[in-house]
Amino acid sequence: MPVELAYDLAALLRAHRARIGTRKGRRALGCYQQAVLALRWFRDATRITALARDAGIGLATAYRYLHEVIVVLAAQAPDLHEVLAEALHSGADHVLLDGTLILCDRVNEPHRHSDRWYSGKHHRHGGNVQVLCATDGTPIWTLPVEPGSTHDLTAARRHALPASYPTATRGLPLLADKGYIGAGAGIHVPVRRPGGRQVLDPVTRGWNSYVNSYRAPVERGIAVLKKRWKALQHVSLCPQRIGDIVAATLVLTIHEHRY
Repeated sequence: MPVELAYDLAALLRAHRARIGTRKGRRALGCYQQAVLALRWFRDATRITALARDAGIGLATAYRYLHEVIVVLAAQAPDLHEVLAEALHSGADHVLLDGTLILCDRVNEPHRHSDRWYSGKHHRHGGNVQVLCATDGTPIWTLPVEPGSTHDLTAARRHALPASYPTATRGLPLLADKGYIGAGAGIHVPVRRPGGRQVLDPVTRGWNSYVNSYRAPVERGIAVLKKRWKALQHVSLCPQRIGDIVAATLVLTIHEHRY
């Protein structure tokens, strides 16, 4: 991990402390030490108990410092309208959209008859996060988290599609998989084969091959986030924080790629 990444995060934390009026000498850790603590958790999914022990602070303080870093980083995440406008201005002919499940612990919701965070598709508990990538697979935006039982199309309709329709009409469509069939104009997806033994005609097969080949780099973008930042492989914090955690890893990825 480049040391400049820790310095960048420390600068963000220093500005945050100045903004909320933290007095000098009132924190157990300095900004750089807090940045290192958080980066160890993001990169290697180091246990909070180990982070607290190595930093010489209490467990509650370690959790508080980690949550503070997540909030500070998530606030730096780019805006969807700005991301789409920049992609359109740069001459990109499409952007990529796909969803992924961020695993989490089982959530007890006594007032609900069904477990919203259980994904029937993956047979695991987790949060549904949609990721928007550039044509080369570089992640450029992440959507807020939805419970694991939420369909990809439903999550996209809530957070991404309303902003993407105007840019799609101006020449920047979204490429997605068959899970987004019915998303609307400007969302290009493969054609599902009819039931029975019917086969698709050559033109439709060619279209499917085109969409699948050009949308394949989105898998790389998701892997960049989930494999590079091991904290996303299983989140033991509150699942409602998954969206901010993924947004924080996106900001870290953007900063890291500068070096």
